[in-house]
Amino acid sequence: MSKNILLVIDMQNDFIDGSLGTSEACQIVPRVVETIREAVTNGDTIIYTRDTHGSDYSQTQEGRRLPVMHCIRDTQGWQIRDEVFAASQGSAHVVDKPSFGYTGWEQVLQGAPDVITMIGLCTDICVASNALILKALYPETQIIVDASCCAGTTPDNHRAALQTMKSCQVEIR
Repeated sequence: MSKNILLVIDMQNDFIDGSLGTSEACQIVPRVVETIREAVTNGDTIIYTRDTHGSDYSQTQEGRRLPVMHCIRDTQGWQIRDEVFAASQGSAHVVDKPSFGYTGWEQVLQGAPDVITMIGLCTDICVASNALILKALYPETQIIVDASCCAGTTPDNHRAALQTMKSCQVEIR
């Protein structure tokens, strides 16, 4: 695996223009596609995550606190946006994660990368959760969040999450 990782967080239909979509999420799609294409050209490893829930979502703690069905396995909303996935030209790995933050990164990455650049959705939930987990696992790895390729649940939440990550030594670009 390349020592430079592009981590594309939850660029799924439900978070872009589906059940939890926002205009800000729709607006970042072209820049996300461009960034993925650049990573392919650079020979970086590309990893997509998919927020993944079952049909019992409404009975889970998350479902009770966020009662909006989303990212149900094998639905259209669960799929990574077509043009976003196609940008990797078939060279990407996909990680299905059952919660905001994924705790299996050590098995996926198999060693500390030099640089992990993160893009995707939602800045204030899954991007921030995973950035902080990765920073804790790999304190000497440069963790970068490209703010122009992220959107939060609201613009204010996006800005607050960027500030929190910056306070935890995640580089914000």
